[in-house]
Formats: sequence, C-alpha cells, structure tokens
Amino acid sequence: MTSEYVIEMNHIRKEFPGIVANDDITLQLKKGEIHALLGENGAGKSTLMSVLFGLYQPEAGTIKKDGVEVKINNPNDATALGIGMVHQHFKLIEVFTVLDNIILGAETTKMGFLQKKEARRKVIELSEKYGLKVDVDAKVEDITVGMQQRVEILKMLYRDNDILIFDEPTAVLTPQEIDELMEIMRGFAKEGKSILFITHKLNEIMAVSDRVTVLRKGKYIGTVNTKDTNKQELSNMMVGRPVQLEINKDDADPADVVLNVEGLTVPSKIHKNDAVKDVSFNVRKGEIVCIAGIDGNGQTELIHGLTGLEKATAGKIEICGQDVSRASIRKRSQAGMSHIPEDRHKHGLVLGFTLEQNLVLQKYMEPQFQNHGFIKFDEVRKYADKLIEDYDVRSGQGPVTVARSMSGGNQQKAIIARELDRDEPLIVAVQPTRGLDVGAIEHIHKQLIEERDKGKAILLVSLELDEVLGLSDRILVLYEGEIVGELDPKKTNPQELGLYMSGALRKGKEAEQC
Repeated sequence: MTSEYVIEMNHIRKEFPGIVANDDITLQLKKGEIHALLGENGAGKSTLMSVLFGLYQPEAGTIKKDGVEVKINNPNDATALGIGMVHQHFKLIEVFTVLDNIILGAETTKMGFLQKKEARRKVIELSEKYGLKVDVDAKVEDITVGMQQRVEILKMLYRDNDILIFDEPTAVLTPQEIDELMEIMRGFAKEGKSILFITHKLNEIMAVSDRVTVLRKGKYIGTVNTKDTNKQELSNMMVGRPVQLEINKDDADPADVVLNVEGLTVPSKIHKNDAVKDVSFNVRKGEIVCIAGIDGNGQTELIHGLTGLEKATAGKIEICGQDVSRASIRKRSQAGMSHIPEDRHKHGLVLGFTLEQNLVLQKYMEPQFQNHGFIKFDEVRKYADKLIEDYDVRSGQGPVTVARSMSGGNQQKAIIARELDRDEPLIVAVQPTRGLDVGAIEHIHKQLIEERDKGKAILLVSLELDEVLGLSDRILVLYEGEIVGELDPKKTNPQELGLYMSGALRKGKEAEQC
C-alpha cells in the first residue's frame, strides 16, 4: 500500500547549545502539493528543513519517504532521495560561472574528462522549459540576487529532484520576481513535484500554498488548509497574539535638510556604464524618503556611494551641512549617519564575532567601552543585554552567541538594534525588514516611525510595495540609475508606482511605450 505522504517527519527534536530548535515536530508533505512552513524568526523552520536535507542530525524522531523510513546522513543522501534545497543564504561560489555552480558535485565525466557541452545543453533546456533565464557564462559575483536564486533552483532541477525545499525564497526578490517564482512553483506542483516553502509573508502563503504548518518557538502549533484560513488567523498562530498588519502613522512635519545629494554618479562593477547617473535629492528632519525601484536599477550602488562602500566619480554629499563626498566610511558614520545595509553578511556583521561584539562594532572606540585602548568587557555585556532585550534578539547563548549561528531574522534585528541605538540624525535603512516575520516587521515599522517623529531623517530603500506606500512620506523612483519620479504615497497606487518602476512613466512625461 502506497503512503499518502511523499515525506513524513515524525516527532523531530533538534538541540543546539542553550536552545531546543525543534521540539517534537511532525510535518507531512503530500505528493504534488505546495506546503508552506510558517513561523517567527528563530521558530525552527530552517533547522527542520536542514534536518530533512541532511545538514543536521536530529536527537530524536524519524523521517519517511513514500512510507518507508530513511536515514539522511548528509546532503548527498538527500539528493539521492530526490530532495533538493534552495537555502536562504545562497550556497554559490562567487568566482565560478553560473554553469560551473549548477553542475558542481554532479559533473558528467567521460574517462575522467568533464563533459561540459552536454551539461550546458541540459542547463539551457531546463532554463527555457521553466522560464528561468540565466547567462550560463556569467560569474556569480556579477549577477543580481534574483538571478542567483534562479541558479539555485536550476541546481535542484539539474539533479532531477522532485521534493523541493525553498527556504525564504522571496526575501531577496522584487515583486515582479516573486510573481514569476510563484508561477514557477505552481508549474512544479502541476508536474507532480512536492514543495516545502518556508516564508514569513502571509500574502504569498495565501496566493500559492495548499496547506500551512505553523511553528512557534520550536514547537508545532498546527497545520491548516490555506483555503480555510486567513492572514489574521495565521499571524495570530505564528506570533501568539493579534498583530497589526496595517501601518499607522501621523503626517510628517519635515524641517531642515539633513542629507543633501547633488549630481551623484557611481560607476557599475558589471558593465561600462554608470550605475547611478547624476542623481540629486535631499532628506529632511522628520521625514521618511523611500527609494523605490526594481532590483538592479542602481539602488545598491547609490547606497554604496552615499555610505562610502564605493567611490563616486562625481557629485556632492552633505550630512548636516558637512561635505563628506570624499570622506571615509567611519568619517561619514561620525558625521551623523546610521546604516542598515542590504547584505547583512557582507556589510552588516562579522559572522565569526559574538553577538555582543557585533553590537558594539560602531561604538567600541568610545570612552564608554574602552580605556586607553583596553575594552571594558563588563560595559559591553551590559550594553548588549539591554539591546537584546529592547529589540527581542533571540539566540541560543545570549550575548556570547556567535553571529553566524543565529537565524537570518535575528541577525537582522541585531543590526537594526545597533544602528538605531546610535541615535544619529540620518538613518539609511536598506531593506530593513528583509527576512523578518510579521511581529518583527510591525516592531521595526513602529520604531522607524518613532525615529522620524523624534526628528530623524530616514532614507529607506525597499522592494516591498506595501512597505514603500505605507512607511514613506515621499517616494523617489529609481530606474536605470536615474530618478524618474517623485511621488506622494497618499496620491499614488501600486499600479502607477509600477509604471514608474518599469520606466513606462517618467517625471513630467506621459506614459511612454517601452
């Protein structure tokens, strides 16, 4: 008799130092279904999927494939069983090409020689069949995060996996890319592939999943049919309390200019053209100005030019009247800029440092934390404990937890805690709620509005249209490195914003045919 379930995880328990990540969790996946796994940051979702993929061994529990108990000691065992996984933080080698990354570990050889021609043909066929267009010869370091995700999906398809795990697949995607991914997932399910889909985003769960399993603080809360539930009920199950899903704020009362940018031009690392072309704008005290745009239109380079991560070739940047155009990163920071970066691993944290060390990265040189070059460890611990409590940063061993071992959402909370607590007049926040659950998003939104109301100038970059329209007081749309529109969030809508973002509308021009 064949089992109703293609995968069963029964009574799984997984422990780490100081924390039970999975506490007696049962999950059942039917053939051809899209099954969402929902929970707060640190609820144990990624850990559970890492157990299924063979990255971790559970302390207790069993796994069955098609009704037969299996032992998955490592990812090779998982691949042999047809299980593939797209990780939240992509497992790609940046200096390799797209093709080399896809075939790595599953190379076709003949008499010891690599058969790349055959591999290339198969990859191109798969990319065309599933609408996953990629440049197989591009280096991974030169392509967008959306493209990198396509590479990860093609890696699974290349290995003929039929159980596909997507860990936070939309955290780094634009709204358009998210829609494309949803279509791809539906196509996979129609073909009979079974999908486990980890996400925090309730809209996506309602749009694409068949069933939802909810975890909270490492425990199983329940499994429901998507058609029988709604966003409010799911958010209550996930957080354990009613969550405010709408953003409420008073009208802005902008004052003096804090950030003034004139004619900023930043070169591109990928092509010969400039990524940011002669951009001018300002941000005033007591307002949130949002840079909106489809990923890859110069937002990253604009922020890198402002914060000093990349050199601008032209233009002027002033913070509180001080010219910082040629200043170092630290000088810009000391001039009054807090920065919540886009890439939390590359620019936000030192992953090998402890949580407390990361929380004082911007302050360790201040008298509060050092005396003649010697760190005051008691002061660092006291400060870290306060931020951990104020921002609900969850980790197995508190302040001494190594940053690398924390969940992505809690890493993000740590960065936000550090940067907001610095109390600078300018906050540059790039995708501040990326990878956060609804409870944490609600908290961060409230804090940004609170900071604005205290008179801070906030420059926000977001790919989430709801966040752009809900949080901002002014919207600047960036298209191909230029500001093509300035919109009032009260007087626009997602459709008009989308037209500006795609380049179909421009400031002072009627719709153009693209």
